[in-house]
Amino acid sequence: MSTRKLGWVAIALVLLVTSLATGCGASSNKIVVATDATWPPMEYVDENREIVGYDIDLMKAIAEEAGLEVEFKNVAWDGIFAGLAAGEYDAVISSVTITDERRENYDFSDPYINAGQIVVVRTESDITGPNDLAGHIVGAQISTTGAFAIQEMDGAELKEYDEVGLAFEDLVAGRIDAVVCDTPVAADFALQRDEYKAVLKIVGDPFTDEYYGILVQKGNDDLLAKINAGLDAVQEKGLDKQFEETWLR
Repeated sequence: MSTRKLGWVAIALVLLVTSLATGCGASSNKIVVATDATWPPMEYVDENREIVGYDIDLMKAIAEEAGLEVEFKNVAWDGIFAGLAAGEYDAVISSVTITDERRENYDFSDPYINAGQIVVVRTESDITGPNDLAGHIVGAQISTTGAFAIQEMDGAELKEYDEVGLAFEDLVAGRIDAVVCDTPVAADFALQRDEYKAVLKIVGDPFTDEYYGILVQKGNDDLLAKINAGLDAVQEKGLDKQFEETWLR
């Protein structure tokens, strides 16, 4: 091969490398976000095999406000944190409660929702929230935050169940007056299930604190800043409240 041909080959290689680098730069704003899509209405797979839910709509809006492109990856809960630590994806949004223990290993976004305990009643009930539960029989799953909260209420009678679905069955049948449970669980039973959504309603706001956040790898300050900026914009525009109306009310 002549020296001239070698020169042209070298130039072609330089142009190819430059082109590839430019392509990577164009996609540098794309992030992969893991979620365990088994927790309706926060994140689940619908009849069209699409991942949908409150968290999904929220993350899409955050990404749009932050100038990011987002791809979701369905990951089982028992491996979702290890996958983040290993760099298999950039972030996790999956109804993850912010705890001090988790903060030791991962960085959290600002809180995006309080998914604490909330009250569910029959549609004809006059109960409007936790302050109206005195004198009523209130169901909760045994040894849960909801059961403990009811025990602390003056005048409310606690009825405990091995599984929260049994409490909802008794509520629909009129054997108890209300159910107290996590907000996403309440939304699943009262809003998403065909057998219950016409006869049950959620009343009041969460009356205990259990905040969810978005996780990134420890020290990924750049991505965390973008996510928090996007979240701020979403909250300022009230988009998160719209998502709550769609999925949790």
